[in-house]
Amino acid sequence: MNVTVDDLQREVLQYLRRVEAGETIVIIRQDKAIAELRPIAIPNQLRPFGLCAGEFTVPDDFDDPLPEDMLRAFEGK
Repeated sequence: MNVTVDDLQREVLQYLRRVEAGETIVIIRQDKAIAELRPIAIPNQLRPFGLCAGEFTVPDDFDDPLPEDMLRAFEGK
């Protein structure tokens, strides 16, 4: 749906209700499209817990201290 800036200013609540209902409105000024007003896409469900379960394993030494040579490299020595 196309609407002029003037029409939008006069009936802003009417157009916002249409956007809330799912419509996209193109705003026109001097016969040129200048903006698009559309509903925000909100995901309707959360990602399931454990989505990547079994795809990788954390090694037992994951949180062990780093070797001295690697620590020196991080410190720029």
